[in-house]
Parts: sequence; structure tokens; C-alpha cells
Amino acid sequence: MIRKKDARVTASSISLKQFFAIFGIIVITCGSYHAVYLKYMENSSNSQSEVPFVMFGILFFLSLLGAALIGIFKSVYFDKPMRTVADAARKVAAGDFRVRIPNRRKDGKKDEMEVLIEDFNKMVEELTTIETLKTDFVANVSHEIKTPLAVIQSYATALQDDSISSEERREYGKTLVQAAKRLTELVTNILKLNKLENQEITPISEPYALDEQLRECVLAYEELWDKKNITLVGDDIDEVTVKYDKSLLELVWNNLISNAIKFTGEGGTITLTLKEETGFAVVTVADNGCGMSEEIATHIFDKFYQGDTSHSTEGNGLGLALVKRVIILIGGEISIKSRINEGTTIAVKLKK
Repeated sequence: MIRKKDARVTASSISLKQFFAIFGIIVITCGSYHAVYLKYMENSSNSQSEVPFVMFGILFFLSLLGAALIGIFKSVYFDKPMRTVADAARKVAAGDFRVRIPNRRKDGKKDEMEVLIEDFNKMVEELTTIETLKTDFVANVSHEIKTPLAVIQSYATALQDDSISSEERREYGKTLVQAAKRLTELVTNILKLNKLENQEITPISEPYALDEQLRECVLAYEELWDKKNITLVGDDIDEVTVKYDKSLLELVWNNLISNAIKFTGEGGTITLTLKEETGFAVVTVADNGCGMSEEIATHIFDKFYQGDTSHSTEGNGLGLALVKRVIILIGGEISIKSRINEGTTIAVKLKK
């Protein structure tokens, strides 16, 4: 099977510099042999029987010289760059993902070695992303799991108190069930997100009331927006039925609402709307918070990107990236409009 040439390779197999190096080795070796041979033959006193031995000695010496020159050539043009790649690979294997190999050529062209270095650097960048994702994922999941577990532990301990009334016992039991349900849903969503990230998930579409889902998601964050004295306006919500994977869209609304609360100041306003527009359901989440510049808005859906570093401890920069993944997967559209110190509006457009 004939291997096709990589389209990225723009340089010839042997550069002009390498050609002259090889040519020089040949000229030096052959020229030296010829000069020594002529010098020897000029000496008439040498016996003819000694010629083969002398010629063998000359050839042996010149072979050593040629081998040494070829060894130097091989070391400079092949061994050295391969050792560089090998050393970098060992560092990456040891967990150092900061390693990058600089380009060797200065003419802007690429040979096979340059392409290898380029692919190596891309591989390390991907490994860095995966490592960051793993670290952030573990930290985020640990934080999310701690909340329902703390509720379960607290109320399970309270149930051991014989002095509580039967009514309190029922309320505690109901709280435990809700916390356990939340924990189950969290684990389920984590598994779905993992499959989503690896493109192994097929959304399960079923009809449901989108307006009811939005209200449920808003109420889930009531404690947070009450704490910041935020006014949440949700009067302009039409009754709309859609056919999508309910759990995936719940992830979208939870992220958009929590982000709006996060970036809205004390006493601010968040407006949630749902409109039916000619075969589409359009959901908007608008706030009058800190807003963002146009440059930041263009990167807001990138993985690990956090435009406002003052809120970096409140998230890991994955929420909106996952929102984007879900919207792409279900065939929807998402857009953002924002101005600094005026607020942000995110609109999600779904086919009915």
C-alpha cells in the first residue's frame, strides 16, 4: 500500500543544505583517496606487491573518515531532532503538559520532521485540555454532590432523635427523599454529559410543557436570587409544548439562570421570557448585571473561558460550553447580546 504524502509537507525530502553536506562528504572522501593514490604512485621506490596493502589501508582510513562525516550529518539532521521529541515525550509522560517543541526550520516551510513536531504540540495541547477538564470535573462534581449528601446526613441524624413529632418525622423523610432524588439526577446528568462530550449520546425526545420546565428551574434557584434581593420577572411566558430531551434542556436553563444570578448585582433584575414564533420556541434570559465586552462575548461559549475573573471561584468555565454542546446536538440556536454595565441577554431558539 502506497502512503500518500501529507499535504502539510511543503519542503523537499532533502534540503539544499543537506544536499551540499552529502555532496561535500563524497567529494572529500573521493578526493582524498585520489590524492593519496597519486602521491603513492609517484614514489617509484614502492614495490608493486605493497600496492594492495597500502590501498586497503588508505580505503580503510577513508571509510572511517566517511563514516565519521556521515555520523555527524545523521546526528545533526536526524538524531538531534528525534532526541528532542523523545525528551519532550518523556516529560509529557511524567505529567508535564507545558512542554512545547520549537520549530527547527527558519524558512517557513515544513518537512516531515516539522509536521511531526506540529502534531506533537497539538497532541500536548489536547492532553492539557483533557487534564484540565478532568480536574475541573472532579472539583465541580465533588462540590455538587456535597450539598445533597450534607442534607441527607443532617436529616438522617435528626430522625434518630426520639423527641421529634410524627409530623416533623414525615417532613424530614420527605426532605431526605428529595435530596436522594437530586443526587440521583445529578449522577445521571453527569453520565449523560460524559457521553455528550464523547458524542455517544442520542437525545430521547418526548413532548412536554416547556413553560412548566422553566418555572421549575427558576424556583430551584429561589434561595439564590432572594439572597441577592434580585427581582425575577417571568410574566411573559407563553404556554408552549416542545419535543426534546427534557433532562438536556434542563441543563441549559439551569446554567443560563444560575449565570444570570451570578453576574447580576444586589437588587438587580432578571427577566425570563418564552415566546412562540412561527414554528419556533424562543427562550430569553436577560439581566441588568455587569455585562461584558464584545471580545469576551465571542469566547463565552469556549471551554474553560472565564471573562470575568472576579467570579472564577463560582464556576469552572464549563457551563456555557456544555450549553452550546446541547443546543448543537438538538439542532437549536443560541445567541448572546451584551454591553458592559448594562447587562446580558441570551436567546435560545428551538424548533417546535
